[in-house]
Amino acid sequence: MLTTVTRDSETARDVVQEAFAKALQKQKKHQGEGSLEGWVWRIAFRVALDSRGSRELAVDELPDVSFLDPSRDPELHAAVQALPRQRRMVVFLRSFADLPYDEISEILGIAEGTVAATLSQAHSQLSETLRPVEATP
Repeated sequence: MLTTVTRDSETARDVVQEAFAKALQKQKKHQGEGSLEGWVWRIAFRVALDSRGSRELAVDELPDVSFLDPSRDPELHAAVQALPRQRRMVVFLRSFADLPYDEISEILGIAEGTVAATLSQAHSQLSETLRPVEATP
């Protein structure tokens, strides 16, 4: 995932190492708000963005995240991949990286209200796409 932010797998490995080193150094600052995993993700994203010389991503630069093994649920994978890139990234950052709206806002360089609206739109689109087809008698 971080490779898509850094655009280089070697840099992404360095980012992961640096993020864990920073997390260990600052572990007393994690006050239990949100998950430990989300806190480490925030650190990793910040380090990855800093490696690019930027604190935010433009919409056209958003990584093309794929966080689902297609073979486990092909329909869900297709539905997630059909989301516009920004919606897919917001879903990833909220649902899998466990980041709060303000952090997603900072990472993506969009307003918190836009994060909320984008997440709502993504959920609606996924619900519509994945709605079971009713059998006709």
